[in-house]
Amino acid sequence: MSSVLSGSSMGLNNVYIRSIGSTCGIDEFNGPLGDYFDRHYPDFHCGYPSYEQAEIAMLEEAIKFALKKGKLKKEDINLYMGGDLNNQLTATNYMAKKIKRPLMAMYGACATMGLVIDNAAMLIENHCIHNANCFVCSHNATAERQFRYPLEYGVQRKETMTTTATGAVSVILDNNPSNVKVESITIGRVVDLNQSDPNDMGRAMAPAAFDTLVTHLKDLKRSASYYDLIVTGDLSAYGKKIMKELMKQSNIEYRRYDDCGCLLYDSNQDVNQGGSGPSCSALVTFGYLFAKMLEGKYKRILVITTGALLSPVMTNQKQSIPCIGHAFSLEVVQ
Repeated sequence: MSSVLSGSSMGLNNVYIRSIGSTCGIDEFNGPLGDYFDRHYPDFHCGYPSYEQAEIAMLEEAIKFALKKGKLKKEDINLYMGGDLNNQLTATNYMAKKIKRPLMAMYGACATMGLVIDNAAMLIENHCIHNANCFVCSHNATAERQFRYPLEYGVQRKETMTTTATGAVSVILDNNPSNVKVESITIGRVVDLNQSDPNDMGRAMAPAAFDTLVTHLKDLKRSASYYDLIVTGDLSAYGKKIMKELMKQSNIEYRRYDDCGCLLYDSNQDVNQGGSGPSCSALVTFGYLFAKMLEGKYKRILVITTGALLSPVMTNQKQSIPCIGHAFSLEVVQ
């Protein structure tokens, strides 16, 4: 495989998953995948006086888990790369001031994990660095306060809304062979089909996810059935239906498709359409699906993380919502 971008995609030879750390909130723990995460917290405060401080603590804990399981110290990591949903990447930067290591803070909305994995993989593949700690976090209460209304307002949620997942994930990538590798990446492009309702992001993001899927398959000259499973990030129930319809209209045949926002919670949980947020796809992919790959259930998975690149200022001006999808594939090493 080439280590140079072909179109928007790149095949990789030398990028492996060394270790993973994860933390989550109580709703995520009470969902069907709760046992796959390293630690959960009993409430949104996690023992801290503010939601923002709780989110920072969750991120710090996830990074510590990944370092411990990888038998590494924080100084052993060449580069920390990650992001969150808060203004000026609050949780990321407040965490980073404590570890005092090189940092690339990135914002891709709910697609941030894909953005981070893709960038880290390119640097490792091309021998710019030996390893990277890739991380994301999100918190339901901090995200609601920033993009909609504080939880204390008790605003009635619309049926089309998703629920921002509370959690943090840290993934250490390096060039030492292990059981699972990052096999390819696809950098997404912004897609905007004039959807302007911030309470209906599944509809807005589905076309971006589909665009990235088509680009990935075209660039790498493979069919969707090459993968045992294709997952999108956080389209949730409504967006998942749109994604399936788009694939049907284009005659894309696949083995299995699902959405992380639908997998993270049980259908009887009060999460409206399902999960969203950077930690949604990260928890499902690197908590649950990674474990299933190690068990032998899946050999090849394509993950398309999806993000709505909105801001409260622009949505209050009734502007449309640009969206993006960043993809990476995971493959069991034979």
